[in-house]
Amino acid sequence: MPMSSRPWIPAACDAFAQSIAAATSAAPVAETDAELARLIAANRAIHERDCLNLNPATNVMNPRAEAAMAAGLGSRPSLGHPGDKYEMGLEAIERIEVIAAELASEVFGARFAEVRVASGALANLYVFMATCRPGDAIIAPPPAIGGHVTHHAAGAAGLYGVTTHAAPVDAAGYSVDPDALRLLARRVRPRLISIGGSLNLLPHPVREIRAIADEVGALVLFDAAHLSGPIAGGAWPDPLAEGAHVMTMSTYKSLGGPPAGLIVTNDAALAERLDAIAYPGLTANFDAGKTAALAITLLDWLAFGREYAAAMVATARALARELEGAGLPVFATARGATESHQFALRAAPLGGGQAASKRLRRANLLACGIGLPGAEVAGDLNGLRLGTPELVRWGMGPAEMPALARLIARALLGNEAPEEVAADVTAFRSRFDRLRFIRA
Repeated sequence: MPMSSRPWIPAACDAFAQSIAAATSAAPVAETDAELARLIAANRAIHERDCLNLNPATNVMNPRAEAAMAAGLGSRPSLGHPGDKYEMGLEAIERIEVIAAELASEVFGARFAEVRVASGALANLYVFMATCRPGDAIIAPPPAIGGHVTHHAAGAAGLYGVTTHAAPVDAAGYSVDPDALRLLARRVRPRLISIGGSLNLLPHPVREIRAIADEVGALVLFDAAHLSGPIAGGAWPDPLAEGAHVMTMSTYKSLGGPPAGLIVTNDAALAERLDAIAYPGLTANFDAGKTAALAITLLDWLAFGREYAAAMVATARALARELEGAGLPVFATARGATESHQFALRAAPLGGGQAASKRLRRANLLACGIGLPGAEVAGDLNGLRLGTPELVRWGMGPAEMPALARLIARALLGNEAPEEVAADVTAFRSRFDRLRFIRA
């Protein structure tokens, strides 16, 4: 029986899903098995042969970390604390868990690390639960400066029942306005103030935010979903050292690890509450294969982190400069296009961020839209987000950015169809087939 229709999602999405479900339901087992194998191979070809990934929300793992996820670890339940697990036979897995936590503490300069979290969004939920009660107020960056949905009504914050107030925006700095934030915090008395988002161009005023939080009895959450790599490599200020009480992150973006989440803190009382939420609360059993993959990833950061983080930033600056020179509308802060591994284009002249992304996809260039301060684009996002984690991991650097910028400009501004650029993108991509900044 095909799965039921979902009329609450966009009609085109529902029709797409229904067509696949119906074909799967009608196919023999062997045929579906072959189709899954084909799709797995097709995905690897898209990301590792045909296309260039300009999306800063993704990366490629050390093959040894990827292999750890399929090494018979993830299917073993691991309930309880290391040293006293409920199930027997976990002598190896519990040591992996402790090693991963220790490495996370070392890499991020934190006293406590929670490695059992399944995703960055769930890491944020854990912090909301540890610091707030339903009905409490929090303050979080709005989408215009990259604020993520998990901090707002449609995401984990709203689902848990806290009320989110959008932080005032400093458009020139693409961050929050500390003076206006102080006034808002005094008025709404938040339990938590979060900072960080899906696009980060300049360092955020963490010290000022901590001072405001102290005035009103709030805690500070730094969402490092996109900044975990630059922070780990010292290319971005350390939020915990600047006063954040807790930092959450995804581990698969600029960190280049498995699809999971991570929480680090120096606050023992907060760590105790987070531990109880993880076990016996929400996590209970977790994927130890991801934990092993995270540990391998963190070892790469101990070995090569400073070089990798610096290369991401230098390459992003070079690409932004070349795109501006090619006539593309690079979004600029008061201090330039970026001081991180990410930057953005103003997308209104390009028809909107997602429209531009779809045009780039036809040219084998992968990106996505983002929110920027300023006039909105009806039915779309007003920014196009670009980043360099995967480009650099495959061996590209500032020297390759003039050629890449020409390809992007041809796809977005040229008279030729994007499909005519695609073959040249793939040919350019073929020059880079060895991963950098990983231990063999």
